[in-house]
Amino acid sequence: MKEENYLLVELKNGNKVAFTLIFHQYYRDLVIFAGNYLQNKERCEDIVQSVFLKLWSDREILVIEISLKSFLLKSVKNACLDEIRHKQVVRDHENYSISIPDIEDSLDTENYILYSDLQFHLTKALSKLPRTYKEAFEMNRFDGLKYKEIALQLNVSERTIEVRVSKALGLLRKYLKEFFISILLLLIS
Repeated sequence: MKEENYLLVELKNGNKVAFTLIFHQYYRDLVIFAGNYLQNKERCEDIVQSVFLKLWSDREILVIEISLKSFLLKSVKNACLDEIRHKQVVRDHENYSISIPDIEDSLDTENYILYSDLQFHLTKALSKLPRTYKEAFEMNRFDGLKYKEIALQLNVSERTIEVRVSKALGLLRKYLKEFFISILLLLIS
């Protein structure tokens, strides 16, 4: 939070390096977040870029009462919803009747977990695992190897690999209580 506050102060002072750091820290995650609303990657990128352009142009008068992350997420969410509304108006004008899914409140931007947040916490939790558990888990989940393949490579029984992966999952569940469902979804995709 201290780094974020420092970057905000520097941004308000017109520091281009601070802006670049903010951009690189959040751009990818915001594009992914926009994908929850729009299925067009290029349009998501355009929206995120326009949010950053507005951030830069309004930097001197900017008042952020929440975290920068929440501010950017809300800005992207609002821009995506505007895009959806615009598409509906265009379609309505063309006499097509469509219904827009009620996604306005479906994503809680205050508590939205960014991909980079998940990666950071997952990496930290994995470093706490015993070496054998971590090795089996990573070979299975990250390398996509089956238990049998891992067992052959490590010269242990398939049952040993099952136990190691199971214990790794149990420990990760403990270390990552509030992130566990999101991380599992990340590992499955």
